[in-house]
Amino acid sequence: MSTVISVSGLKKSYGSTTAVNGVNLEIQKGEIFALLGPNGAGKTTTVEILEGFRHRDSGDVRVLDFDPATKGHAGQAWRDRIGIVLQSTNDAGDLTVFESVSHFAHYYGSPKDPREVIELVGLSEKSDALGRTLSGGQRRRLDVALGIIGNPEVIFLDEPTTGFDPEARRAFWALIKNLRDEGATILLTTHYLDEAEALADRVAVINNGQIIEVATPDQLGGRATSLATINWREGGELMTERSAHPTEFVKKLSEKFSGEIPELSVKRASLEDIYLEMIGGTHE
Repeated sequence: MSTVISVSGLKKSYGSTTAVNGVNLEIQKGEIFALLGPNGAGKTTTVEILEGFRHRDSGDVRVLDFDPATKGHAGQAWRDRIGIVLQSTNDAGDLTVFESVSHFAHYYGSPKDPREVIELVGLSEKSDALGRTLSGGQRRRLDVALGIIGNPEVIFLDEPTTGFDPEARRAFWALIKNLRDEGATILLTTHYLDEAEALADRVAVINNGQIIEVATPDQLGGRATSLATINWREGGELMTERSAHPTEFVKKLSEKFSGEIPELSVKRASLEDIYLEMIGGTHE
């Protein structure tokens, strides 16, 4: 796999406040990569530097083998290769879905066909509807359509499902996976740990301007080998045991009870449990 995004020794300060302090990252072609971290951790600054919207103090950054800080014609050609989906906006509310997507297509040298993009994001039935009449989930799909109309190789998604109900979120997850299957590399920021687990090939946890760890969701923080918590009821009391070998422990319990174990549950640490332990705080 080829490296699409490469970051080495990235630093950025605002006055006496250090927002990013030596971030190192590599994202491979075709990945969905999630950047996780609490507010103020440095993830937004990092992503804005990758998008070319913010200057860095030091460090090396390459997106599609290009320095996002470069200006001029070369920079514009590079912008044709990336797609940015910011948090939802309400602009162009008096244009139809088709008019909005067609308008944005003119900003790119080799855009996708607007009708195909509208179909890809699941808005074909709303093609002639005004933007201001769309539901929140439909508006978010339009945001994605505007972000991918240029046929980008890399897509930045900023908190894509904030405010969605569970059904809309899962429908949107399917859309993101579809974009990856179409060949795009996706960098996702999210506060939803289940979203990162459902979508991401790898996740990075950032806190206090530094990357704590990069791993697959099931391996992050030693999750795969973490102790399992076993709960059951015995003598009228709820009992708890933590074990590295839960199957063996449950087998012994089963022999003790000669059959069904009352109120048995076995649980390993969730991604959220691991994440909260890593950042040393509460989830926002």
